[in-house]
Amino acid sequence: MILGKDLKLYDLEAFLTDRVQTSISVEAEERIQNCYDYLHKKLKADNKPIYGVNTGFGSLYDRNIHGDQLEQLQVNLLRSHACGTGNEVRKEIVRLMLLLKIQSLSQGHSGIQPQTVHKLLEMLNNDLLPVIYEQGSLGASGDLAPLAHLALPLVGEGMVYANGLKVMSKEVISPIHLKAKEGLALINGTQFMSAYGVFCLLKAHKLLSLANKISALSLDAFDGRIEPFLPHSHRIRPHEGQQKVSEAILDHLKDSELISRDKVHVQDPYSFRCIPQVHGATYDVIKTVTKVIETEINAVTDNPNIFPEEDLILSAGNFHGQTLALHLDFLAMAVSELGSISERRIYKLVSGERNLPHFLVANSGVNSGFMIPQYTAASIASKNKQLCTPSSVDSIVSSNGQEDHVSMGANAAVKCLEVIENTEQILAIELMCAAQGIEFRDEDTSTELKNWVLDYREHVPFIDEDVFMQPLLARSMEFILK
Repeated sequence: MILGKDLKLYDLEAFLTDRVQTSISVEAEERIQNCYDYLHKKLKADNKPIYGVNTGFGSLYDRNIHGDQLEQLQVNLLRSHACGTGNEVRKEIVRLMLLLKIQSLSQGHSGIQPQTVHKLLEMLNNDLLPVIYEQGSLGASGDLAPLAHLALPLVGEGMVYANGLKVMSKEVISPIHLKAKEGLALINGTQFMSAYGVFCLLKAHKLLSLANKISALSLDAFDGRIEPFLPHSHRIRPHEGQQKVSEAILDHLKDSELISRDKVHVQDPYSFRCIPQVHGATYDVIKTVTKVIETEINAVTDNPNIFPEEDLILSAGNFHGQTLALHLDFLAMAVSELGSISERRIYKLVSGERNLPHFLVANSGVNSGFMIPQYTAASIASKNKQLCTPSSVDSIVSSNGQEDHVSMGANAAVKCLEVIENTEQILAIELMCAAQGIEFRDEDTSTELKNWVLDYREHVPFIDEDVFMQPLLARSMEFILK
């Protein structure tokens, strides 16, 4: 993969899946070198204060730093800001952080030396992954704490994973000497939030497809009606997501005997009837958030920004993560609704309606069947509702009031992933119930779904009587994630 050119979400999916080697384009090399040369000529020719280059940071912006201290200033910046805590960030997201930091620096507006970018590439291509923690970023002034942990190995400090082992970085990485502005360029940026955003979106796209397929199976298991999915209603309320989801459900059920048979009931509950409207709204949000994230991963988000051609060094606010915070909150809410409506379908499937046995087990009473998986789904759905309280509306003043409005986008990012993985579990439970329910029907579901259930049965068996359920929940989760 060549960095320094615009990336799309599918490029990053291939990067994570195929573990491709990365490099930067010739044009990016030139941009980086030109910007670096411009900055250092400027420093030699002019002694004016430039924020973060020859001044202190944050509220210490008014402290001038002498030329012989500029390198120490950058190293001290990494050390003092590497104060993350909480759980370690998973390795896939750390890899994305490295890649996205290189991508941002490759735009040629950060004043960094080419050697530093090459060292980051070396870390990425050799899978030398810094140990980074989930907590510590306010999502403005960039993701300071997590990016400081990302950058510390460049100067021989901090921990990295190498061949699966956590080691001191100096054991596997030759340190470099940072020049003026480099520490700030490395830690000022939105790559923690952006990496989480990419990872969440990749999961969300897959999850929506699974939700459509699982809900189609649930609809047949519940003996639902096809009319709410016909195109007529969606033509007169033409939201793209609503139309796409209704088309997907029709496609999943195209030769189903169950869906086409005569029905006693004239309407289905909302959790079945309104699948296009609810899942479709999530589709629309995912599409919107994808556009935002793709813009962000190709942007320059450190400060100050350097424009050699215009002879300008501007201290601005591209590090502020508000757009990420808002859209990651939005994504969390949208995905949570997939789990919320899924839990309601689970509830209806186990309720003993429409000639299905109570709790989806033939001999209920002595057997509890799928009673408690619905409890589990309800518990998770409730947790998601709590997690969907937006982070983006919060702000706490920091740096003695200089950083007086922050995005809290890092918190939005971390909890968005938790919501998505909770929703995966709810859908895994719905699949268990739908696959169980469909086997109590005399007619067949569609060929596609029938074959899917047969494949599923290689992992999760039909349940005749009560068994230890937790391992089956785990297998169902493994099946939908494979």
